[in-house]
Amino acid sequence: MKIVTIIGARPQFIKAIALSSRIAVTPGIEEFLVHTGQHYDANMSEVFFRDLGLRQPGARLDLGGGSHGQMTGRQLEAVENVILTERPDICLVYGDTNSTLAGALAASKLHVPVAHVEAGLRSFNRRMPEEINRVLTDHVSDWLFAPTQVAVDNLAAEGIASEKVHLTGDVMYDVARLILDDPSRSTNIACRLDLPEMGYAVTTLHRQENTDDPARLLAILEGLADVAETMPVVLPIHPRTRKITASHPEAMAALGRLTVIEPVGFFDMATLLSGARLALTDSGGLQKEAFFFRVPCVTLRDETEWVELVELGWNRLPEAITRDAIGAAVADALAAPPGLDASPYGSGEASRIILDALTA
Repeated sequence: MKIVTIIGARPQFIKAIALSSRIAVTPGIEEFLVHTGQHYDANMSEVFFRDLGLRQPGARLDLGGGSHGQMTGRQLEAVENVILTERPDICLVYGDTNSTLAGALAASKLHVPVAHVEAGLRSFNRRMPEEINRVLTDHVSDWLFAPTQVAVDNLAAEGIASEKVHLTGDVMYDVARLILDDPSRSTNIACRLDLPEMGYAVTTLHRQENTDDPARLLAILEGLADVAETMPVVLPIHPRTRKITASHPEAMAALGRLTVIEPVGFFDMATLLSGARLALTDSGGLQKEAFFFRVPCVTLRDETEWVELVELGWNRLPEAITRDAIGAAVADALAAPPGLDASPYGSGEASRIILDALTA
């Protein structure tokens, strides 16, 4: 069996390590890794191949940048050429990026079965490019690997045949266990940044809905700056966020009150998060990673795909994306008791369950 795996963005590099490492030691399966280049900055790409031991891609397409349509179109054409050359039995895609959709469309049009890891997530906000990507990918996929029961229910509500859907748990939990089960993998980044133990916040900010709206971006940065009055707020800054804030003096002033660092690798980020008092993020992945380390989280968005974390009390959504509402959500998160102890994302065996389904 030959699998072509399409990855292109930071979260996908992290997710891929669990399944790719298992494929590598399974007789009779060959994986050809395709890096679309959606994230091409070394701190957003190469560091994950190095830190996580992910083997180098068989093809690098270098197709990041441009509008969503431009990026997806160029990637679709290039992935199609790879599939025609490699002639795989399965095309495997992760998550909800433009690379995900490009890979799924290219494969389905060439009648190559598609496997979607992290299927069934829904924000029910069609203004989000990620929502369009995940819905379309699910509806052309042959294997839909859902991380939670909520995701399974979403797919059933859309009429997707139940025999295609597999409840697997979350591959991100598989990877998080690299540190949970082996604390020696932690780094000294908190010491390097001189952060007080359990007395700082970690934040990420990159989604287009936040960065491309000047008023919304300023509200978030000022809300983060308010948090920084009581504890350091560490922001590994996304290249797009850095570029956009550079042209907004008020945003730059708020940013200057944060502990801004370059993007970091998986183990540095996991170490920062595991020692934090609070996470604030617009990233889907970081919401879950915070939960794995039992760190309360405020999601800087209007909705979240990971509704079970809100229900369990580990995650909060501000009533609106305003400075005051963010402050209120932070105060609530810091004052509240720990959320409920539960395991909505499986037992850390998602990669095994996925591979068993693909080889059945």
